[in-house]
Amino acid sequence: MLLLLEGNTESESLSHLLQAGTEVNIPADTVGQDPAHLAAHGGHPFFLLWQLQTGANLNQQDCLGEAPIHKAAKVGSLECLALLVSGRATINLCNKKGQTAEDLALAFGFGECAQFLKTVKETQNRKVHDSLRRTEVATRPKRASESRRPISKKTMRTNDPTFLMSHKGA
Repeated sequence: MLLLLEGNTESESLSHLLQAGTEVNIPADTVGQDPAHLAAHGGHPFFLLWQLQTGANLNQQDCLGEAPIHKAAKVGSLECLALLVSGRATINLCNKKGQTAEDLALAFGFGECAQFLKTVKETQNRKVHDSLRRTEVATRPKRASESRRPISKKTMRTNDPTFLMSHKGA
């Protein structure tokens, strides 16, 4: 599989993969890398998109604990990272050394990729925080002062039996 990705044009390699009947989530090598790992590590967004469209598990980890997002970060492929993020890959997933994709991008000198991942993570965290806050407000019981509404004199006269009885003879 790895040989198919190296040195061929994307369309030729895709043709070879399709002819070989490659399974999407089955590791293609002894270190547990599936086709999505290989596409991300090779910086091949076209292959990665194909993997995403065929149901690849974006969070499947190899023997190093690395998912495709780690592989793309290590080679500085912003295009592959963007595809993985749009496919809902877990950004904070750690490898066996406790490193995220953002950590690896920084370690390998790909600052733009690290900044992209950081921005996405912050945006996701903000959305989760806002969602939790909206849920908390919607589900908390109303305070007595919030549930009382002003009663007009007209409403009070027609709906309040005490008022009606006290003003019956008036």
